[in-house]
This record gives sequence, C-alpha cells and structure tokens, in this order.
Amino acid sequence: MNSYLLFKSLHLIAVISWMAGLLYLPRIFVYHVENLNDQNSSSIFKTMERKLFFYIMMPAMILSWIFGLILILIIGTDVFFTLWVKLKLLFVILLTIYHFYLSKLLKDFNLNRNTKSSKFFRILNEVPTILLILIVFIVIFKPI
Repeated sequence: MNSYLLFKSLHLIAVISWMAGLLYLPRIFVYHVENLNDQNSSSIFKTMERKLFFYIMMPAMILSWIFGLILILIIGTDVFFTLWVKLKLLFVILLTIYHFYLSKLLKDFNLNRNTKSSKFFRILNEVPTILLILIVFIVIFKPI
C-alpha cells in the first residue's frame, strides 16, 4: 500500500471534519445569541457547542496536523523551502488560531459572559471560508 496516499486520504478526511466544525460552530453561536433569553434553548446550544468543539473539532484539528506533518516527512522536509508549503502552513496556523479563538468564545457562552452580537458571529463565520479557499488554491497550483 502506498503510505503517501493513505496519509493524504486521512489528512483530507480530518481536514473536512475540522472545517465542518469551524464553519458550523459560529452558526450555532448566532442561534445561541438570538435565543439567550430562553434558558432551555440556551442550555441545548451550550451542549451542542461543547460536543461539537471537543468531540469533533479538537480531534479533527489534531489529526489534521498529525497527518499533514507525516505527509511532509514522507515527501521530505526540503518541501519546507517551497513557497506553497510556507503559505499553506501560515494559513493553517491562522485557522488554528481561529479554532482556539472559538474555544474562548465557547467558554464565554458557558459562563454566560458573551458580549458579541449575532451579526459579529455571522461575519466571523466567513473567516474559515476565506482561509479554506486560499489553502485549496495554494495546494492545487503550488506556486514556487
């Protein structure tokens, strides 16, 4: 079996799972903000947010990094000197920072300290989409 293709497949599965969470969690935050006065709904949203973050997003992010680094080891660390890998790593680091910012927002909701509006979360929801588009084009076209 070709180990490169195996780890590339596992990397893509992990990335898709991670991106799904990065795109969905801020959307749940939108609905949560819009239903803050309803204790029952707020409790349901807190459960949904927590499970999405800790059971899907965290493992998917960790696996994305692990499989991505394994791919770099398989193809050789000289790839670090190419522009496309530097750009991809930069954007993946930005996605990771975004991921942990979402965890801070999640904590604020859990402590009933959210100060952000639904409009803020709607705009915030565009960040991973933009980064995803950039990453896909960089990986496909591999600028030197």
